[in-house]
Amino acid sequence: MYLITLEGGDGSGKGTATKMVSEILLKEASFTSVEITAEPRRNHPLGKLAVESVRTGDAGPLQEAGFFAADRLDHSHMWIRPRLAMGSVVISERNVHSSLVYQGIVGDLGLDQVARLNSGAMVPDLTIWLDCDPEVALKRINQGTLRMETMNKTEYFETDELQKKIRSGFHSLLGGDIPMPSPFDKGAIIGPIMNHGSEAELEEKIRSTIRRFLSSRPSPINVSLQEVELNLIRKSMDANDGQQTLDVGASPSRDHEDWLQGEAPWKILSNAMKIYSDAWNSTNSKLASTVPKVALSETVFSIIGTLSMISSADVKQLRSTLGPVRTVSHRHTQRMIQFLDAHQWIRRHRTILGREAPRSELRPDWQAFGKLALLLGPIRPKLHEWHRKAGSSPRWKDALANLLKNGDESLISNVKLCIQRFEVIGCGRGKDSKIPEDIDEFRRWYRGD
Repeated sequence: MYLITLEGGDGSGKGTATKMVSEILLKEASFTSVEITAEPRRNHPLGKLAVESVRTGDAGPLQEAGFFAADRLDHSHMWIRPRLAMGSVVISERNVHSSLVYQGIVGDLGLDQVARLNSGAMVPDLTIWLDCDPEVALKRINQGTLRMETMNKTEYFETDELQKKIRSGFHSLLGGDIPMPSPFDKGAIIGPIMNHGSEAELEEKIRSTIRRFLSSRPSPINVSLQEVELNLIRKSMDANDGQQTLDVGASPSRDHEDWLQGEAPWKILSNAMKIYSDAWNSTNSKLASTVPKVALSETVFSIIGTLSMISSADVKQLRSTLGPVRTVSHRHTQRMIQFLDAHQWIRRHRTILGREAPRSELRPDWQAFGKLALLLGPIRPKLHEWHRKAGSSPRWKDALANLLKNGDESLISNVKLCIQRFEVIGCGRGKDSKIPEDIDEFRRWYRGD
Protein backbone atom coordinates (compact mmCIF):
# COMPACT_ATOMS: atom_id res chain seq x y z
CA MET A 1 0.00 0.00 0.00
CA TYR A 2 2.82 2.42 0.86
CA LEU A 3 6.27 2.77 -0.68
CA ILE A 4 8.72 3.98 1.97
CA THR A 5 12.22 4.91 0.84
CA LEU A 6 15.45 5.56 2.72
CA GLU A 7 17.66 8.23 1.17
CA GLY A 8 20.94 9.94 1.94
CA GLY A 9 24.57 9.93 0.97
CA ASP A 10 26.79 6.87 0.97
CA GLY A 11 27.59 5.77 4.52
CA SER A 12 24.65 7.63 6.08
CA GLY A 13 23.22 4.43 7.56
CA LYS A 14 20.42 3.60 5.11
CA GLY A 15 20.93 -0.17 5.40
CA THR A 16 20.66 -0.13 9.18
CA ALA A 17 17.69 2.23 9.04
CA THR A 18 15.92 0.02 6.49
CA LYS A 19 16.03 -2.93 8.90
CA MET A 20 14.76 -0.70 11.71
CA VAL A 21 11.81 0.52 9.63
CA SER A 22 10.93 -3.08 8.78
CA GLU A 23 11.02 -4.22 12.41
CA ILE A 24 8.92 -1.26 13.56
CA LEU A 25 6.27 -1.83 10.89
CA LEU A 26 6.09 -5.56 11.63
CA LYS A 27 5.37 -4.80 15.27
CA GLU A 28 3.11 -1.76 14.98
CA ALA A 29 1.24 -1.85 11.66
CA SER A 30 -1.34 -4.04 9.91
CA PHE A 31 0.06 -4.38 6.41
CA THR A 32 -0.34 -7.78 4.77
CA SER A 33 3.45 -8.01 4.61
CA VAL A 34 6.57 -5.87 4.97
CA GLU A 35 8.83 -6.18 1.94
CA ILE A 36 12.44 -4.95 1.77
CA THR A 37 14.19 -4.06 -1.46
CA ALA A 38 16.94 -1.75 -2.71
CA GLU A 39 17.99 0.15 -5.82
CA PRO A 40 19.80 -0.47 -8.01
CA ARG A 41 19.02 -4.20 -7.97
CA ARG A 42 22.37 -5.93 -7.85
CA ASN A 43 20.86 -9.32 -8.72
CA HIS A 44 18.97 -8.15 -11.82
CA PRO A 45 20.45 -7.58 -15.31
CA LEU A 46 19.13 -3.99 -15.48
CA GLY A 47 20.40 -3.23 -12.01
CA LYS A 48 23.80 -4.70 -12.80
CA LEU A 49 24.15 -2.26 -15.71
CA ALA A 50 23.48 0.63 -13.31
CA VAL A 51 25.94 -0.74 -10.73
CA GLU A 52 28.67 -1.14 -13.35
CA SER A 53 28.16 2.42 -14.61
CA VAL A 54 28.65 3.74 -11.06
CA ARG A 55 31.65 1.50 -10.42
CA THR A 56 33.58 2.73 -13.43
CA GLY A 57 32.18 6.22 -13.94
CA ASP A 58 32.68 5.78 -17.69
CA ALA A 59 29.06 5.91 -18.84
CA GLY A 60 28.47 9.62 -18.28
CA PRO A 61 25.48 11.18 -16.47
CA LEU A 62 22.86 10.62 -19.23
CA GLN A 63 23.60 6.96 -19.87
CA GLU A 64 24.06 6.35 -16.16
CA ALA A 65 20.70 7.95 -15.41
CA GLY A 66 19.13 5.86 -18.18
CA PHE A 67 20.43 2.63 -16.66
CA PHE A 68 19.05 3.56 -13.24
CA ALA A 69 15.70 4.62 -14.72
CA ALA A 70 15.33 1.39 -16.72
CA ASP A 71 15.98 -0.68 -13.60
CA ARG A 72 13.60 1.46 -11.56
CA LEU A 73 10.72 1.30 -14.05
CA ASP A 74 10.94 -2.48 -14.29
CA HIS A 75 11.28 -2.76 -10.51
CA SER A 76 8.30 -0.43 -9.98
CA HIS A 77 5.79 -2.20 -12.19
CA MET A 78 6.93 -5.82 -12.02
CA TRP A 79 7.79 -6.05 -8.32
CA ILE A 80 6.75 -3.05 -6.20
CA ARG A 81 3.28 -2.17 -7.45
CA PRO A 82 1.81 -5.71 -7.31
CA ARG A 83 2.78 -5.83 -3.64
CA LEU A 84 1.35 -2.40 -2.89
CA ALA A 85 -1.94 -3.45 -4.51
CA MET A 86 -2.16 -6.40 -2.10
CA GLY A 87 -1.77 -4.22 0.98
CA SER A 88 1.95 -4.67 1.59
CA VAL A 89 4.35 -1.93 2.56
CA VAL A 90 7.55 -1.84 0.49
CA ILE A 91 10.72 -0.40 2.01
CA SER A 92 13.36 0.58 -0.51
CA GLU A 93 16.94 1.45 0.35
CA ARG A 94 17.43 4.20 -2.23
CA ASN A 95 14.93 5.11 -4.90
CA VAL A 96 14.24 7.96 -7.30
CA HIS A 97 15.61 10.76 -5.10
CA SER A 98 19.08 9.22 -5.36
CA SER A 99 18.96 9.55 -9.14
CA LEU A 100 17.72 13.12 -8.87
CA VAL A 101 20.68 14.00 -6.65
CA TYR A 102 23.47 11.83 -8.09
CA GLN A 103 22.77 12.32 -11.80
CA GLY A 104 20.51 15.38 -11.77
CA ILE A 105 22.46 17.64 -9.40
CA VAL A 106 25.93 16.18 -8.90
CA GLY A 107 26.12 14.89 -12.48
CA ASP A 108 24.84 18.19 -13.89
CA LEU A 109 22.21 16.41 -16.00
CA GLY A 110 19.43 18.53 -14.51
CA LEU A 111 16.49 17.56 -12.32
CA ASP A 112 13.88 17.90 -15.07
CA GLN A 113 15.61 15.46 -17.40
CA VAL A 114 16.16 12.86 -14.67
CA ALA A 115 12.53 13.28 -13.54
CA ARG A 116 11.30 12.70 -17.11
CA LEU A 117 13.37 9.52 -17.40
CA ASN A 118 11.78 8.23 -14.18
CA SER A 119 8.28 9.70 -14.56
CA GLY A 120 6.65 6.28 -14.99
CA ALA A 121 8.11 4.90 -11.75
CA MET A 122 6.36 4.54 -8.41
CA VAL A 123 6.33 7.71 -6.31
CA PRO A 124 7.53 7.22 -2.70
CA ASP A 125 4.72 7.79 -0.19
CA LEU A 126 7.29 8.57 2.50
CA THR A 127 10.98 9.35 2.12
CA ILE A 128 13.13 9.16 5.26
CA TRP A 129 16.21 11.28 4.70
CA LEU A 130 19.31 10.26 6.67
CA ASP A 131 22.22 12.63 7.01
CA CYS A 132 25.79 12.18 8.16
CA ASP A 133 28.99 14.17 8.04
CA PRO A 134 30.95 13.13 4.90
CA GLU A 135 34.07 12.31 6.92
CA VAL A 136 32.08 9.91 9.11
CA ALA A 137 30.43 8.45 6.00
CA LEU A 138 33.75 7.83 4.24
CA LYS A 139 35.15 6.19 7.36
CA ARG A 140 32.20 3.79 7.38
CA ILE A 141 32.65 3.10 3.65
CA ASN A 142 36.39 2.48 3.92
CA GLN A 143 35.93 0.16 6.90
CA GLY A 144 34.26 -2.16 4.42
CA THR A 145 30.99 -2.60 6.30
CA LEU A 146 29.02 -1.00 3.50
CA ARG A 147 30.67 -2.56 0.46
CA MET A 148 29.03 -5.42 -1.38
CA GLU A 149 31.13 -8.59 -1.52
CA THR A 150 31.07 -8.59 -5.32
CA MET A 151 32.67 -5.15 -5.54
CA ASN A 152 36.43 -4.98 -5.30
CA LYS A 153 36.89 -1.42 -6.47
CA THR A 154 35.86 1.90 -5.01
CA GLU A 155 32.86 3.43 -6.74
CA TYR A 156 33.75 6.75 -8.26
CA PHE A 157 31.24 8.49 -5.95
CA GLU A 158 33.16 7.32 -2.88
CA THR A 159 35.55 10.26 -2.68
CA ASP A 160 35.63 13.08 -0.16
CA GLU A 161 34.94 15.85 -2.69
CA LEU A 162 31.98 14.08 -4.28
CA GLN A 163 30.52 13.07 -0.91
CA LYS A 164 30.35 16.76 0.03
CA LYS A 165 28.58 17.54 -3.25
CA ILE A 166 26.16 14.66 -2.71
CA ARG A 167 25.35 15.80 0.80
CA SER A 168 24.80 19.35 -0.45
CA GLY A 169 22.55 17.96 -3.21
CA PHE A 170 20.34 16.10 -0.74
CA HIS A 171 20.09 19.18 1.44
CA SER A 172 19.09 21.34 -1.53
CA LEU A 173 16.50 18.91 -2.94
CA LEU A 174 15.03 17.18 0.12
CA GLY A 175 15.44 20.29 2.25
CA GLY A 176 13.27 22.30 -0.13
CA ASP A 177 15.78 24.82 -1.46
CA ILE A 178 15.25 23.39 -4.95
CA PRO A 179 11.66 22.59 -6.04
CA MET A 180 10.99 18.87 -6.29
CA PRO A 181 10.12 17.99 -9.90
CA SER A 182 6.78 16.40 -10.78
CA PRO A 183 5.51 13.75 -10.15
CA PHE A 184 7.87 13.19 -7.22
CA ASP A 185 6.58 16.22 -5.34
CA LYS A 186 3.55 14.25 -4.08
CA GLY A 187 5.12 12.24 -1.27
CA ALA A 188 6.13 13.16 2.27
CA ILE A 189 9.79 13.79 3.09
CA ILE A 190 10.99 13.57 6.69
CA GLY A 191 14.49 14.70 7.59
CA PRO A 192 17.29 15.24 7.82
CA ILE A 193 17.59 12.60 10.53
CA MET A 194 21.14 12.90 11.81
CA ASN A 195 22.93 9.57 12.23
CA HIS A 196 25.98 10.40 14.33
CA GLY A 197 24.89 8.74 17.57
CA SER A 198 24.01 5.23 18.70
CA GLU A 199 21.71 2.81 16.88
CA ALA A 200 19.22 3.14 19.75
CA GLU A 201 19.02 6.90 19.17
CA LEU A 202 18.51 6.39 15.44
CA GLU A 203 15.83 3.78 16.02
CA GLU A 204 13.89 6.09 18.32
CA LYS A 205 13.94 8.88 15.72
CA ILE A 206 12.75 6.51 13.02
CA ARG A 207 10.01 5.02 15.21
CA SER A 208 8.68 8.50 15.90
CA THR A 209 8.72 9.28 12.16
CA ILE A 210 6.87 6.08 11.24
CA ARG A 211 4.25 6.58 13.93
CA ARG A 212 3.50 10.14 12.80
CA PHE A 213 3.18 9.01 9.21
CA LEU A 214 0.85 6.11 9.99
CA SER A 215 -1.30 8.11 12.41
CA SER A 216 -1.98 10.68 9.66
CA ARG A 217 -3.40 7.84 7.49
CA PRO A 218 -2.49 9.38 4.13
CA SER A 219 -4.06 7.98 0.96
CA PRO A 220 -1.51 5.88 -0.94
CA ILE A 221 -0.06 7.54 -4.04
CA ASN A 222 0.52 4.56 -6.32
CA VAL A 223 -2.61 2.47 -5.69
CA SER A 224 -6.13 3.34 -4.57
CA LEU A 225 -7.61 2.29 -1.24
CA GLN A 226 -10.45 0.71 -3.21
CA GLU A 227 -8.07 -1.46 -5.24
CA VAL A 228 -6.29 -2.65 -2.12
CA GLU A 229 -9.54 -3.32 -0.27
CA LEU A 230 -11.14 -5.25 -3.13
CA ASN A 231 -8.02 -7.39 -3.51
CA LEU A 232 -7.96 -8.22 0.20
CA ILE A 233 -11.71 -8.90 0.44
CA ARG A 234 -11.50 -11.20 -2.58
CA LYS A 235 -8.48 -13.00 -1.14
CA SER A 236 -10.15 -13.50 2.25
CA MET A 237 -13.42 -14.76 0.79
CA ASP A 238 -11.65 -17.13 -1.61
CA ALA A 239 -9.49 -18.50 1.21
CA ASN A 240 -12.51 -19.10 3.43
CA ASP A 241 -14.43 -20.81 0.63
CA GLY A 242 -11.56 -23.27 0.38
CA GLN A 243 -11.82 -24.29 4.04
CA GLN A 244 -14.32 -27.12 4.37
CA THR A 245 -14.52 -28.07 8.05
CA LEU A 246 -17.23 -30.35 9.42
CA ASP A 247 -18.53 -29.19 12.78
CA VAL A 248 -20.45 -31.01 15.48
CA GLY A 249 -23.81 -29.33 16.02
CA ALA A 250 -22.80 -26.27 14.02
CA SER A 251 -25.17 -23.85 12.39
CA PRO A 252 -25.22 -23.67 8.58
CA SER A 253 -22.05 -22.24 7.08
CA ARG A 254 -21.91 -18.65 5.97
CA ASP A 255 -23.48 -17.89 2.61
CA HIS A 256 -21.52 -15.65 0.25
CA GLU A 257 -24.39 -15.64 -2.26
CA ASP A 258 -27.67 -15.11 -0.43
CA TRP A 259 -26.34 -13.30 2.62
CA LEU A 260 -29.27 -10.88 2.89
CA GLN A 261 -31.58 -13.87 3.52
CA GLY A 262 -34.51 -12.00 1.99
CA GLU A 263 -34.15 -8.90 4.18
CA ALA A 264 -33.79 -5.35 2.86
CA PRO A 265 -30.33 -3.85 3.53
CA TRP A 266 -31.80 -0.88 5.38
CA LYS A 267 -33.64 -3.20 7.76
CA ILE A 268 -30.50 -5.18 8.54
CA LEU A 269 -28.69 -1.93 9.25
CA SER A 270 -31.53 -0.63 11.42
CA ASN A 271 -31.79 -3.84 13.44
CA ALA A 272 -28.03 -4.02 13.95
CA MET A 273 -27.95 -0.44 15.18
CA LYS A 274 -30.66 -1.12 17.77
CA ILE A 275 -29.25 -4.44 18.98
CA TYR A 276 -25.75 -3.01 19.27
CA SER A 277 -26.99 0.09 21.11
CA ASP A 278 -28.98 -1.99 23.60
CA ALA A 279 -25.97 -4.22 24.17
CA TRP A 280 -23.65 -1.28 24.73
CA ASN A 281 -26.04 0.28 27.25
CA SER A 282 -26.23 -3.00 29.17
CA THR A 283 -22.47 -3.61 29.19
CA ASN A 284 -20.42 -2.97 32.32
CA SER A 285 -19.00 0.54 32.21
CA LYS A 286 -15.36 -0.57 32.15
CA LEU A 287 -15.76 -2.60 28.94
CA ALA A 288 -18.24 -0.15 27.38
CA SER A 289 -15.74 2.68 27.73
CA THR A 290 -13.28 0.80 25.52
CA VAL A 291 -15.57 0.07 22.55
CA PRO A 292 -17.56 2.37 20.23
CA LYS A 293 -21.04 3.41 21.30
CA VAL A 294 -22.69 2.92 17.91
CA ALA A 295 -22.48 0.20 15.27
CA LEU A 296 -21.70 2.75 12.56
CA SER A 297 -18.22 3.37 13.94
CA GLU A 298 -15.21 2.49 11.82
CA THR A 299 -14.01 -0.06 14.38
CA VAL A 300 -17.30 -1.98 14.41
CA PHE A 301 -17.57 -1.98 10.61
CA SER A 302 -13.96 -3.17 10.30
CA ILE A 303 -14.14 -5.94 12.91
CA ILE A 304 -17.56 -7.39 12.09
CA GLY A 305 -17.00 -6.95 8.36
CA THR A 306 -13.75 -8.93 8.57
CA LEU A 307 -15.29 -11.59 10.81
CA SER A 308 -17.98 -12.17 8.18
CA MET A 309 -15.28 -13.39 5.78
CA ILE A 310 -13.18 -15.64 8.01
CA SER A 311 -13.93 -18.70 10.09
CA SER A 312 -12.13 -17.62 13.24
CA ALA A 313 -12.44 -14.87 15.82
CA ASP A 314 -8.86 -15.42 16.98
CA VAL A 315 -7.33 -11.98 17.50
CA LYS A 316 -4.08 -12.87 15.72
CA GLN A 317 -5.83 -14.18 12.60
CA LEU A 318 -8.31 -11.32 12.67
CA ARG A 319 -5.52 -8.75 12.83
CA SER A 320 -3.70 -10.39 9.93
CA THR A 321 -6.89 -10.28 7.83
CA LEU A 322 -7.89 -6.69 8.60
CA GLY A 323 -5.21 -5.27 6.34
CA PRO A 324 -4.17 -1.61 6.10
CA VAL A 325 -7.54 -0.19 4.97
CA ARG A 326 -9.66 -1.73 7.74
CA THR A 327 -6.83 -1.51 10.27
CA VAL A 328 -7.75 -1.43 13.96
CA SER A 329 -5.24 -1.36 16.80
CA HIS A 330 -4.45 -4.57 18.65
CA ARG A 331 -6.02 -3.20 21.83
CA HIS A 332 -9.27 -2.18 20.14
CA THR A 333 -9.45 -5.53 18.35
CA GLN A 334 -9.18 -7.36 21.67
CA ARG A 335 -11.83 -5.17 23.31
CA MET A 336 -14.26 -5.60 20.42
CA ILE A 337 -13.89 -9.39 20.56
CA GLN A 338 -14.54 -9.28 24.32
CA PHE A 339 -17.64 -7.17 23.72
CA LEU A 340 -18.98 -9.43 20.96
CA ASP A 341 -18.23 -12.50 23.05
CA ALA A 342 -19.98 -11.02 26.10
CA HIS A 343 -23.17 -10.62 24.07
CA GLN A 344 -22.85 -14.02 22.40
CA TRP A 345 -22.34 -12.66 18.88
CA ILE A 346 -19.42 -15.04 18.64
CA ARG A 347 -20.17 -18.75 18.74
CA ARG A 348 -17.80 -21.47 19.94
CA HIS A 349 -17.83 -25.04 18.66
CA ARG A 350 -15.62 -28.08 18.30
CA THR A 351 -14.59 -29.80 15.10
CA ILE A 352 -15.10 -33.54 14.79
CA LEU A 353 -11.32 -33.91 14.77
CA GLY A 354 -11.37 -34.49 18.54
CA ARG A 355 -8.15 -32.89 19.76
CA GLU A 356 -8.52 -29.51 18.06
CA ALA A 357 -9.32 -26.63 20.40
CA PRO A 358 -12.80 -25.13 20.15
CA ARG A 359 -13.10 -22.55 17.40
CA SER A 360 -14.88 -19.25 17.73
CA GLU A 361 -16.40 -17.24 14.91
CA LEU A 362 -19.04 -14.64 14.16
CA ARG A 363 -22.56 -15.99 14.61
CA PRO A 364 -24.39 -16.72 11.33
CA ASP A 365 -27.18 -14.23 12.10
CA TRP A 366 -24.60 -11.41 12.10
CA GLN A 367 -23.11 -12.39 8.74
CA ALA A 368 -25.48 -10.10 6.83
CA PHE A 369 -24.46 -7.03 8.80
CA GLY A 370 -20.80 -7.96 8.32
CA LYS A 371 -21.16 -8.20 4.54
CA LEU A 372 -23.16 -4.98 4.55
CA ALA A 373 -20.40 -3.26 6.51
CA LEU A 374 -17.85 -4.27 3.87
CA LEU A 375 -20.08 -3.11 1.04
CA LEU A 376 -21.14 0.20 2.59
CA GLY A 377 -17.67 1.00 3.94
CA PRO A 378 -17.04 3.92 1.55
CA ILE A 379 -20.22 5.75 2.70
CA ARG A 380 -20.03 4.76 6.37
CA PRO A 381 -18.92 8.25 7.54
CA LYS A 382 -21.87 9.88 5.73
CA LEU A 383 -24.32 7.37 7.20
CA HIS A 384 -22.82 8.00 10.63
CA GLU A 385 -23.27 11.75 10.20
CA TRP A 386 -26.85 11.28 8.98
CA HIS A 387 -27.64 9.11 12.01
CA ARG A 388 -26.36 11.75 14.44
CA LYS A 389 -28.63 14.34 12.88
CA ALA A 390 -31.67 12.07 12.51
CA GLY A 391 -32.59 12.02 16.19
CA SER A 392 -34.01 9.16 18.24
CA SER A 393 -36.24 7.69 15.50
CA PRO A 394 -34.22 7.61 12.27
CA ARG A 395 -35.99 6.38 9.14
CA TRP A 396 -33.31 4.02 7.90
CA LYS A 397 -35.30 3.13 4.81
CA ASP A 398 -34.92 6.72 3.56
CA ALA A 399 -31.35 7.31 4.76
CA LEU A 400 -29.64 6.81 1.39
CA ALA A 401 -32.22 8.82 -0.53
CA ASN A 402 -31.91 11.69 1.95
CA LEU A 403 -28.15 11.71 1.60
CA LEU A 404 -28.19 11.60 -2.18
CA LYS A 405 -30.76 14.36 -2.67
CA ASN A 406 -28.17 17.01 -1.72
CA GLY A 407 -26.03 16.14 -4.76
CA ASP A 408 -22.84 15.84 -2.68
CA GLU A 409 -20.15 14.99 -5.25
CA SER A 410 -17.92 13.21 -2.73
CA LEU A 411 -20.86 11.08 -1.58
CA ILE A 412 -21.75 10.19 -5.17
CA SER A 413 -18.15 9.16 -5.80
CA ASN A 414 -18.19 6.95 -2.72
CA VAL A 415 -21.52 5.39 -3.68
CA LYS A 416 -19.89 4.40 -6.97
CA LEU A 417 -17.14 2.71 -4.94
CA CYS A 418 -19.85 0.75 -3.09
CA ILE A 419 -21.32 -0.34 -6.43
CA GLN A 420 -17.90 -1.63 -7.53
CA ARG A 421 -17.79 -3.85 -4.43
CA PHE A 422 -20.83 -5.85 -5.58
CA GLU A 423 -18.54 -7.68 -8.02
CA VAL A 424 -16.60 -9.16 -5.08
CA ILE A 425 -19.12 -9.26 -2.22
CA GLY A 426 -22.27 -9.89 -4.25
CA CYS A 427 -25.66 -8.23 -3.80
CA GLY A 428 -26.80 -10.77 -1.19
CA ARG A 429 -29.80 -12.00 -3.18
CA GLY A 430 -28.39 -15.15 -4.71
CA LYS A 431 -26.00 -15.72 -7.58
CA ASP A 432 -28.67 -15.26 -10.25
CA SER A 433 -29.78 -11.81 -9.03
CA LYS A 434 -28.85 -8.72 -11.01
CA ILE A 435 -26.10 -6.65 -9.43
CA PRO A 436 -26.87 -2.90 -9.17
CA GLU A 437 -24.90 -1.03 -11.83
CA ASP A 438 -25.82 2.60 -11.19
CA ILE A 439 -26.93 4.88 -8.36
CA ASP A 440 -30.67 4.45 -8.99
CA GLU A 441 -30.33 0.66 -8.90
CA PHE A 442 -28.19 0.93 -5.78
CA ARG A 443 -30.87 3.05 -4.09
CA ARG A 444 -33.56 0.49 -4.95
CA TRP A 445 -31.35 -2.35 -3.71
CA TYR A 446 -30.85 -0.54 -0.40
CA ARG A 447 -34.61 -0.10 0.04
CA GLY A 448 -35.28 -3.73 -0.85
CA ASP A 449 -37.45 -2.80 -3.84
